[in-house]
Amino acid sequence: MADTHHAEKNGSLEEQPTVESQREVAVSPGEYLATRATTLKPPMNHAPNPFKLLAMLNRKQWAFFGVAFIAWSWDAFDFFTVSLTVEQLAEEFDKTKTDITWGITLVLMFRSVGSIIFGIAADRYGRKWPFVVNNILFIILELGTGFCNTYGQFLACRALFGVAMGGLYGNAAATALEDCPEAARGIISGMLQQGYAFGYLLAVVFARALVDTTSHGWRPFYWFGACPPVLIIAFRLMLPETDAFIARQKERVAMGSITGTFMKEGKVALKKHWLLLTYMVLLMAGFNFMSHGSQDLYPTMLSNQYNYSPNAVTVTQVVANLGAITGGTTIGYCSQIFGRRFSIIIISVIGGALLYPYTFVSSSAVNAAAFFEQFCVQGAWGVIPIHLMELSPGAFRTFVVGTSYQLGNLVSSASSTIESTIGERFPLPPNPKTGASRYEYGRVICIFMGAVYAYVIVLTFLGPEYLQRSFAIEHDDDLREVTGRPVGANAVVGGHGDVNGKESEEEANRIEKAEA
Repeated sequence: MADTHHAEKNGSLEEQPTVESQREVAVSPGEYLATRATTLKPPMNHAPNPFKLLAMLNRKQWAFFGVAFIAWSWDAFDFFTVSLTVEQLAEEFDKTKTDITWGITLVLMFRSVGSIIFGIAADRYGRKWPFVVNNILFIILELGTGFCNTYGQFLACRALFGVAMGGLYGNAAATALEDCPEAARGIISGMLQQGYAFGYLLAVVFARALVDTTSHGWRPFYWFGACPPVLIIAFRLMLPETDAFIARQKERVAMGSITGTFMKEGKVALKKHWLLLTYMVLLMAGFNFMSHGSQDLYPTMLSNQYNYSPNAVTVTQVVANLGAITGGTTIGYCSQIFGRRFSIIIISVIGGALLYPYTFVSSSAVNAAAFFEQFCVQGAWGVIPIHLMELSPGAFRTFVVGTSYQLGNLVSSASSTIESTIGERFPLPPNPKTGASRYEYGRVICIFMGAVYAYVIVLTFLGPEYLQRSFAIEHDDDLREVTGRPVGANAVVGGHGDVNGKESEEEANRIEKAEA
């Protein structure tokens, strides 16, 4: 394969090296597999000072990252509200803890619905307004959960919340990364992904402050969760569309029918990239098994198998999430130097080596193992936002990134159930103080995670990589195929780029306002 891509420099287009070609090249399966090892070789790109990389972002790019990070963090906060109030909800609705966890399962199940609906909306109408609608739904559904009086109402609110939560990830990734300077993509990707861990830390802190501290019990925790999205909406309303989306929308306007062009882009993307889209879902299933398999049952292992107190469990969880934040940012940065696939594979190998201390150490030293294990798990995850963005067809980045992530989440939603069920086959002596049953969850988590790491390593090795891929429409072969001519800066348009069509004047005015 020709390992090149086009980059604009001094007004001209030059060939620049990358890991693999962005252009579609017909190769046999054997020829493709033969390149998997050679393309894994680290490109060893220049490693600039990370602070200089961050300084490359202008004020608008930082604003895009900021609103995406805050929204993704609060999305995670809202998700963990149920996990942190299971006992209180069970008592309120007179249900078992297992019944309450259906509220978590429903969120995971319906997230893929939201990613499809809001992903298509964001790719068609822009990143801004679907983002705003997403956060309006967060406000309504968090308030609604706080006012639920029956178990049925609670499940309904959480199912709808799953739709809203599923719609945010792809939009946040596109908003933060589409206009990001190419050299800074890795570190920004890592920082963005760790909004999830940051949201968990915020949830732990505010749960301590708001749950069972007033006469309203658990409800203030959810009411409070509905407040920050108001500020997030105001923040997003002050920002325009991303430059990448505006440029693409201009080409759709020039074709005379925005919706018609969008539909044609969808047909081309599905025809040319269906195998890649399938691969991305399988990859994200592995990644979600990796995060859920290492995290969901871990607090239960600490408390049940090793008799940790609630405070000790909280401390270990906080330390683990600090490791996650550090790892995501660090490995995201490193992926810009060593490549996406190489970085994922190496950190997965290290994570696998740390599984024994992570699951078999019973003393306080497990905090160190938890820090570094989650450093590895979320370090691999830190590469994912930009890796998926670079793999995705340009016209459907929000839809593809969000849907592949959420479908992978759906596949892995039974992780904790699988581990818990298998763990019950390895009973331990009952707790000497309470007489409660104990199980060897550590062994199960260790074996389960070993298999997941192996799966992720193999699939990453077999998959493609488009490191340093340009997001500019000038380099979008799919859009060029739809329009039948050069696009963007390469297009030769008479006059001042006048366009025809029923929607053209209205859309042109809208785009001009967005640019302003």
